[in-house]
Amino acid sequence: MAKKEGMKLIANNKKAYYDYFIEDTFETGIALAGTEVKSLRMGKCSLKESFIRIDRGELFVYNMHISPYEKGNIFNKDPLRVRKLLAHRYEIRKMAAKVAEKGFTLVPLKVYFKDSLVKMEIGLARGKKLYDKRETIAKKDQKREAERELRIKG
Repeated sequence: MAKKEGMKLIANNKKAYYDYFIEDTFETGIALAGTEVKSLRMGKCSLKESFIRIDRGELFVYNMHISPYEKGNIFNKDPLRVRKLLAHRYEIRKMAAKVAEKGFTLVPLKVYFKDSLVKMEIGLARGKKLYDKRETIAKKDQKREAERELRIKG
């Protein structure tokens, strides 16, 4: 069976980019059940309130909501269950060292299919203060105004 080429986005965590400065990103796999993969193929996933913890040298994602597969009946798992992330040991050690520093945390950024595998992009992030968020909003508004001016002139 031939693998499909490319990347198909399933879910994106836009709020993470608003709430955090993303310092570094990592690509990990996710340990899933068969019905969860089928549900993801239909695009039923939410990263809104999810977060990542390192426990005994392993990565786990909490509060990632994958809706139950409609035809899965007894094989469906709990939509909010804790899921293990698959990464190289040296990457996990690197993340753990950074998270031990003050102010750093791990946040899920996006879930996508790469070829036929489900992957998650994790961001090593530092929280923004309120004034940083205001600055981000101001930059967005300036960019929007500039684009509007170009449209009017063009």
